Amino acid sequence: MAAASKKAFALRLDPALYAAIERMAAAELRSANAEIEVLLREALARRGVNVKLPVPAKRGRPPKEES
Repeated sequence: MAAASKKAFALRLDPALYAAIERMAAAELRSANAEIEVLLREALARRGVNVKLPVPAKRGRPPKEES
């Protein structure tokens, strides 16, 4: 389930770079896409650019309604 608010675009990477990202992602139990997002956020933060964290998806069952 992809979030509707995410921007999709093609990204061409050197195969060795992508392989390194996949290894890092596997070690962190993330997808390669999520790992790239983490790396980009860290790089931006080091340069003083703060990006708001995404609103986490709601998980679990909704509360029962009393009728």
